[in-house]
Amino acid sequence: MADTAAESATLLARRYRLEIDVSATGTPSWAVVPGMSEFAPKIEPTDQDSTDYGSDGWGQVTRTKLAWSVEASFLRRAHPTTKAFNAAQEKLRSASRSFGGASYVHVRWYDRDGRDGDNWEGTALVTWEPEGGDSEELESIKVTLTGHGAPTEITNPAT
Repeated sequence: MADTAAESATLLARRYRLEIDVSATGTPSWAVVPGMSEFAPKIEPTDQDSTDYGSDGWGQVTRTKLAWSVEASFLRRAHPTTKAFNAAQEKLRSASRSFGGASYVHVRWYDRDGRDGDNWEGTALVTWEPEGGDSEELESIKVTLTGHGAPTEITNPAT
């Protein structure tokens, strides 16, 4: 008999890892974006009413588009001696202030515990929003990655 308690363990939100391709050569070089404190991947549908007279008054809906995005918050990171900002976070910030191809990043996210079924890769437009705060707050940044085209399901790199 299966152990139903083990099959229904609640997962933690912090199971995700977000990485960004920091390579300039075209061959991916993945770097973890450190300091992640919130993570929310989304796939949002656009549905249109397709009801016609033949439906006898029952509504009908047709899905016409899917769009993906990732919303994440990060604690800002910098080297304690050189004061240089973290390279992965800087690539996101730089892309958010660019136009054309430079405004997109190649990203992937996956279950860092090695689970299959929720591991994705894609190209995204970046929005970078400092969250501010008072003198007792840590510096945090909200990043929105808006998908450009379909994401690709990948084999979990943590396995």
